[in-house]
Amino acid sequence: MRKVAIYGKGGIGKSTTTQNTVAGLVEAGKKVMVVGCDPKADSTRLLLGGLCQRSVLDTLREDGEDVELADIRAGGYCKSLCVESGGPEPGVGCAGRGIITSINMLEQLDAYKTDTGEALDYVFYDVLGDVVCGGFAMPIREGKAEEIYIVCSGEMMAMYAANNICKGILKFAETGVVRLGGLICNSRKVDNEREMIEEFAKQLGTQMIHFVPRDNDVQRAEINKKTVIEWNPKCVQADEYRALARAIDANKTFVIPKPLKIEELEALLMQYGLLN
Repeated sequence: MRKVAIYGKGGIGKSTTTQNTVAGLVEAGKKVMVVGCDPKADSTRLLLGGLCQRSVLDTLREDGEDVELADIRAGGYCKSLCVESGGPEPGVGCAGRGIITSINMLEQLDAYKTDTGEALDYVFYDVLGDVVCGGFAMPIREGKAEEIYIVCSGEMMAMYAANNICKGILKFAETGVVRLGGLICNSRKVDNEREMIEEFAKQLGTQMIHFVPRDNDVQRAEINKKTVIEWNPKCVQADEYRALARAIDANKTFVIPKPLKIEELEALLMQYGLLN
């Protein structure tokens, strides 16, 4: 089973990218579980048709410790499996603990297999924003995830966040198995964006695994509470997510990243931002 974590700046389209990628994988016959690691519990809504899934922490609060797998895991698009960690009540406790509690419970319930007992091909951890400390770092700190993909764009803060995440990966890679699989550029139509992210990836020592063009079909699908592949399987954007899924499935290049100094990052932004 491949253990994948998706990180990226808050608002970069990380959850949307994750769910659409998973749709591409399950459509191709892969057995995949998504574990939402965001207190908003919105990492699986497109796979579930907009249903508000009961989170692990909500279930524990309401039902106590006697929890069964069916109470916290739901079946989504094309037999995907969906779990939401959830978070504490607003202003109370640490949201990162929800991830720790959720992952520990999934292991106790032997959740990393299908309802019929088959081994999963993938588990995806969709992690909150660019936070790589405390509970939010658990997928990479304790080897729960072995390959990381960072969703970014050509915007300055998205690249800054990606570089910062690479610093976290570097720290944990020194004593563990976690490696960077590449950057996913979720385009914002920034000038020279593809070329800039390709160069950024090169300097980090990794690859741009796929360039996802900006397309309004993504929002149209979200309004319909579906992934693009389910909403309109014949549209061009659906093929982009299929291509991303194939790229991840075929990927064998996993590295310990070499984060840039802030001066180097700013020089890269300046160089490509000034090109005609």
